[in-house]
Amino acid sequence: MSDESLNENAPVNIDEPILEDAAVDVALNAGVEEQVIEVGEVRFDKLKKAEEILRSSAPASFREASENTFEKVVHINRCSKVVKGGRRFSFSALVVSGDREGRVGCGFGKAQEVSECIKKSSEASKKDMMSVNITHNTIPHPVIGEHGGARVKLMPASPGTGLIAGGGVRAVVEAAGIKDVLAKSMGSNNPSNVVKATLRALEQLRTKEQIYSVRGKRLADKKAL
Repeated sequence: MSDESLNENAPVNIDEPILEDAAVDVALNAGVEEQVIEVGEVRFDKLKKAEEILRSSAPASFREASENTFEKVVHINRCSKVVKGGRRFSFSALVVSGDREGRVGCGFGKAQEVSECIKKSSEASKKDMMSVNITHNTIPHPVIGEHGGARVKLMPASPGTGLIAGGGVRAVVEAAGIKDVLAKSMGSNNPSNVVKATLRALEQLRTKEQIYSVRGKRLADKKAL
């Protein structure tokens, strides 16, 4: 065994399948005893596959969300620690939640099981929601948000345009209830930074009425802006 494999802080290649039975038990230890899964097919490089495992093993209270509630697993990370008895796996997840009516938040959680870290992330995102100003299913004006090395630019779009965004940006604007928007992500592509940069951008949104009120102008005064 090489020195790198014995290093507790060595990075784990998430693209390779988990070949240890113990690792599979850790990852799929949430009420799926009757589900037969071949060890070689267990992969965590695709969020879609991970979400299927999560939702099938999550508690009923987590699965039974209201129709208007939006929850999206943006990123799942697996960490490995080499100990005397073998490798110990832990998982972390980034979840975006919203009511699709102007409230959205994100949460981060860690646990020894995939479903448990998703549950923690979901609860954290619901506790940290904020209100977003939406006008005619889009944003009132262009805005730029930054967090860490990530920089996200959001621009209003005409009706029928849809969500021209991807990754964490799309998850945030969809959870907030925005239906038409143009988005551009620049700099770091770290999922956590991108999501938080998008939230920073949405925090800056102000409606025309709010701007007029701050400036002490009447809405009929066209020179207020």
